[in-house]
Amino acid sequence: MKKIAASLLLLVLLLQTNAQQVSIIPQPTKITQAEGTATINAQTVIVLASADLAPSANFLNDYLQSFFGFKLKVSKTASSSNAIVLSVTNIASENNIPGAYTLKINQKGIQVKGANAIGTFYGIQSLIQILPTVKTANLSVPYLTVEDHPRFAYRGMHLDVGRHFFSVEYVKKYIDFIAMHKMNNFHWHLTEDQGWRIEIKKYPNLTKIGGFRNGTIIGGYPGTGNTNTKYGGFYTQEEIKQVVKYAADRYITVIPEIEMPGHASAAIAAYPQLSCFPDSSTKHPAKVTWVGSTTGKQVQQGWGVYEDVFAPTEYTFNFLQDVLDEVLALFPSTLIHIGGDECPKTAWKKSAFCQQLIKDKNLKDEHGLQSYFIQRIEKYLNSKGRQIIGWDEILEGGLAPNAAVMSWRGEEGGIAAAKQKHTVIMTPNSYAYFDHSQTKKDDSLTIGGYLTVQKVYDYEPIPKELSKEDEKYVLGAQANLWTEYISNWSKIEYMTFPRMTAMSEVLWSQKGQRNWGDFQKRLAEQIKKYEFWNWNYSKAVLNPAAELTDKK
Repeated sequence: MKKIAASLLLLVLLLQTNAQQVSIIPQPTKITQAEGTATINAQTVIVLASADLAPSANFLNDYLQSFFGFKLKVSKTASSSNAIVLSVTNIASENNIPGAYTLKINQKGIQVKGANAIGTFYGIQSLIQILPTVKTANLSVPYLTVEDHPRFAYRGMHLDVGRHFFSVEYVKKYIDFIAMHKMNNFHWHLTEDQGWRIEIKKYPNLTKIGGFRNGTIIGGYPGTGNTNTKYGGFYTQEEIKQVVKYAADRYITVIPEIEMPGHASAAIAAYPQLSCFPDSSTKHPAKVTWVGSTTGKQVQQGWGVYEDVFAPTEYTFNFLQDVLDEVLALFPSTLIHIGGDECPKTAWKKSAFCQQLIKDKNLKDEHGLQSYFIQRIEKYLNSKGRQIIGWDEILEGGLAPNAAVMSWRGEEGGIAAAKQKHTVIMTPNSYAYFDHSQTKKDDSLTIGGYLTVQKVYDYEPIPKELSKEDEKYVLGAQANLWTEYISNWSKIEYMTFPRMTAMSEVLWSQKGQRNWGDFQKRLAEQIKKYEFWNWNYSKAVLNPAAELTDKK
């Protein structure tokens, strides 16, 4: 009897060990493992049940080529079980959010079935997660069944290219990060005080002048000097189309952000008529070391918030409508981000035109003027079949009727918007700003703050203050990567990982499945993948002291 008990115990331990070998992030709804393995090699065939599943086959083949040196033949049929069959079938999910799938690996081969093409693509991501992390010609994968679906409809990542510019090649790599984490929205922050990054053919000076600054501060704001080097760059419309197509092939929506009415120094430098005071020279903080001309309108060289903002004139509105017309032709996204954050009212208070407009429109004050500004833009975008989304400052003075809100100054703005029956994306800086330090003594310069992997993982996007009725207005959440202190790609990766991996599970996995201890074990396996993929990442999570969450 003792021998039988010992044998049973050994069997349980072996099964537990086997179960631990499968590590998928974000955690699927259900995983069932069985004894046995399948092999993927150069003779394996990808079978497509329909042509619209080609993006999933292409992504898998690109991955296999990049990391294992071979591609698979794609066919409509297979003559053996050495096949990966991609198909679409009816799969019910409790929230009807696109992306449900099943992944089955057994003696009959590998089957990936999505509720739609999006789900099939996510099934491929789970298959990639269980592939080996050593280069080999025969890839062994365990027999298992995965049943999975996402929790939130909006699962996003943001990248600021206004402060520092990143090439199309790197933007595509960032999109691959999003895809591999089963996220589906890329918020592309394209205009700023420090640079305008999108070609607008009707206004060539936006990139010719606004796309470049004469220098950049050195060190933390206000800086210890200046690089004294002209800096900038922009994306042509053809490059934008490439990026949008690349993202669409990965079932990712690109949401462009065109900042207004604040953070507009680069646009004003290109077209001074957009300013309340077009004849005045650009102001910069006295402690910022300035390079080049100090007369006329200039692109800002330091970080921060500046008082020279768009004047709410007919010239400005016509300009912005022209700009948006070209933006809409490039981006099919329903949501168009118009910023709306950190708009100082100093210039509007000084402007006789603005003060008269406040009276003429029967507005309460400058906050009311901002609401008027945003609502005019909203009406224009609505007339084009689009919807505005803005940072939570667009609540000030009254929310535009159809606006969506991105809540960054904590959750209060999102809570208020949801109670007003407006759709909300949660992105509170205390949980979702990946430009914050990952340890209290980070090894590189950051904007400040302190955001550990555990704190990201602990985030719950549905605020407890919302009723069941109002919860439905929270579509999901997003992590933001602002680049004031991120000037190279290696640091983009370092600041992103492993926090993005934690955020992906917050947004995909069901609330009851999230467990920090279990995630830590799977993250240890994920770090092996970072190494295999040659991704840079913060090792702070490997230090037990760094895992303590600062709840302040």
